[in-house]
Amino acid sequence: MGYKVAVVGATGAVGHTILECLAEIDFPVDEIVALASSASVGKEVSFGDKQTLKVKDLAKYDFEGCDIALFSPGGKVSAVHAPRAAEAGCVVIDNTSHFRMDPDVPLIVPEVNRHALEGFRARNIIANPNCSTIQMVVALKPLHDIARIKRVVVATYQSVSGAGQAGMNELYNQTKSVFQIEEMAPKVFPVPIAFNIIPHIDAFMPDGNTKEEWKMIHETKKILDPEIEVVATCVRVPVFVGHGEAVNVEFEEPIDLDQAYEALQEADGVVLLDRREAGGYITPKEAAGDNAVFVSRLRDDPTVPYGLTFWVVSDNLRKGAAWNAVQIAQALSEDYL
Repeated sequence: MGYKVAVVGATGAVGHTILECLAEIDFPVDEIVALASSASVGKEVSFGDKQTLKVKDLAKYDFEGCDIALFSPGGKVSAVHAPRAAEAGCVVIDNTSHFRMDPDVPLIVPEVNRHALEGFRARNIIANPNCSTIQMVVALKPLHDIARIKRVVVATYQSVSGAGQAGMNELYNQTKSVFQIEEMAPKVFPVPIAFNIIPHIDAFMPDGNTKEEWKMIHETKKILDPEIEVVATCVRVPVFVGHGEAVNVEFEEPIDLDQAYEALQEADGVVLLDRREAGGYITPKEAAGDNAVFVSRLRDDPTVPYGLTFWVVSDNLRKGAAWNAVQIAQALSEDYL
């Protein structure tokens, strides 16, 4: 038996990748619908090599009879249309930040807290976490299982695709303008991103954190453990696809480096590539197009009684968004629908 599936925000970078991922795993689809704003109606998007879909108007679409809707249209749009789809009996998997901290909405990374899916019927909505949170908690979970995590300090190196196609276009055009000795004013980012790094993602909050940093703190608590303390510095870097993170973890009890290696090697969704030599690690360039979370540079942190530090990289459009959403759909089909 197949499902009727809607992809909302199908013309965006994440929507395109959701369609790609669904096709790659041959998800059991009887009918698939591409939805976007009225400005995109009639445009064509590919469902892998299987078929070409004509985009329909989200505002006019009736979700009655639709089984699963994967949303990635922006928070304000999801706020209006995700509840509408859920009330029609469609299970919504939402990629925006709008529902993530709602206590009645499960926030899911399948390798970490698949069991939390059981609460999805309360709202018929499941939230996909922030891209930078997803890759970090996938790497933290196997370590937390063998030695309880007390505190995490993380600095992120986030690609411009986290700001959508417009962010990618701005990096491309600004880079080109440098070589053409032209000046191009920033529109997507607060300052030029080409040949630069920006310690500012999303809006600033009263305590000095940005909203992106706030997401990493509170989403980690909701997904993994409310007792874990997190401090984050989120930085935009001139990379098209793939987020990197330098993660320092303090544990409440001893953890042996060999134990950590073994746990990460066996963990679902993790690829440990850690040779102590030039090129013996993963960079965003190698991670692009892959669904895994890659861990490198694993070593002891001697500044705390029980600590480790490591480098983690993942494709933010795939595991950080589209692939995680598709994994949730897979889990739903296997366990609940």
